[in-house]
Amino acid sequence: MSDSSIPRTRLPDAREFPRFAGVPTFCRFPLIDDVDPAHQPVDWAVYGIPFDGGVTYRPGARFGPRAIREASAYVKPYHLEHDINIAETLSLADAGDSPVRPYSCEDTADVAGQHAESIGDPSHTRLLAVGGDHSIAYANLHATWRRMGRPEKGLAMLHFDAHLDTAGPIWGHTWTHASPFRLGIEHGLIDPQRFFSIGIRGPLNTADDLAYGREHGIEIATVEDIRLRDGRERLRAFLSRLDNAPVYLTFDIDCVDPSAAPGTGTPCCGGLHAGEVFELLRACAGMNLCGADVVEVLPDRDPAGVTALLASHVIFEILALAAMHRRATG
Repeated sequence: MSDSSIPRTRLPDAREFPRFAGVPTFCRFPLIDDVDPAHQPVDWAVYGIPFDGGVTYRPGARFGPRAIREASAYVKPYHLEHDINIAETLSLADAGDSPVRPYSCEDTADVAGQHAESIGDPSHTRLLAVGGDHSIAYANLHATWRRMGRPEKGLAMLHFDAHLDTAGPIWGHTWTHASPFRLGIEHGLIDPQRFFSIGIRGPLNTADDLAYGREHGIEIATVEDIRLRDGRERLRAFLSRLDNAPVYLTFDIDCVDPSAAPGTGTPCCGGLHAGEVFELLRACAGMNLCGADVVEVLPDRDPAGVTALLASHVIFEILALAAMHRRATG
C-alpha cells in the first residue's frame, strides 16, 4: 500500500464490524480523543450543537445531531464522482457535542463558540457543526473566523437555504434562527460582497424580506434561477471570483423540497431535489472550505429517517470538497 492510500482516518472494517453495531459517531469516524494529534493532527472535526431555542415554528432540531449520527453509519468513504476516498485524504474525527444554553440563543452562541475554539488544533483543524437550528451557525462561523486569522472583511460564504436568514428582531429578540447571517455581517464575520445564497423561494412575509441581503450585496439564486434561468452560471462565476479564498459553507436542510426532506421545522414546498443538491455541491470542487455547518433536521417530523440520511450524505459531500482541495493543493 502506497503512502497516499494509507487511511488517515481509522474507520471500522464494515466487513468485520457491522455498521449497525457499536456506538454511533458521525460517519463512524473515531472520537477526537482517540486520535493522537502528535501522530495525525485532525484535519476536520465534526461535532453537534443540539440547540433549537431559536426556532420560529416547530421545535425539535435539538435532536438532529443524534439522528444524523445514527443515519450516517451507512455513509461510506469513497466518492464515486470525485474519485476520492475522504478517509485516505483527510484525518476526520467526531468531536462530540458542544455545551448549550437551551433558553438562550445568544448564550448558546457564546458557550458553543468558546467550545468550538477548543476543538483540535486551532491552527490546523477545521470545523463542521451539525445542528440544531440555524442559529448555531453563528458559533461555528465565529470560531472559524477566528481560526482563519480574523479577516477584516470577513469570510466568503456559500449558503444553501429556503430562507435568507438575515431577518431583524422577531418577537423582540435579535438572536433567532432567522438572523445568524445578519448578525454575522454586522459583526464583521461575513463579507456580504462574497456571499452566494442558493435555494431561496417563497412564499415570503412581504416583498421586503430579501431587502437587507440585496442591499448589502448578497447574490441570490432562487430555485427557479437554478432550474430555469442562469443560477448555475452565476454560481460558477462566483466560485471563479473567489480564486482560492477560504469559504464557509452553511447548509439548511430546508433548501431541499419537503418531499425529500420532510423532517424540518420550517418546510417550504418547491425546493431542490436531493440529486440537484449533490450536483450543485459537486460543482464546487476546488473551493477552499474553511468551515461548514448542516442544520435544521427535525427527527420527530422524519418518520422514515430520510431527512437525517440526506443530511449525513450532505456532510459526506462537504468533506469530499475538502478532500478534493487537499488533493489539489497537497
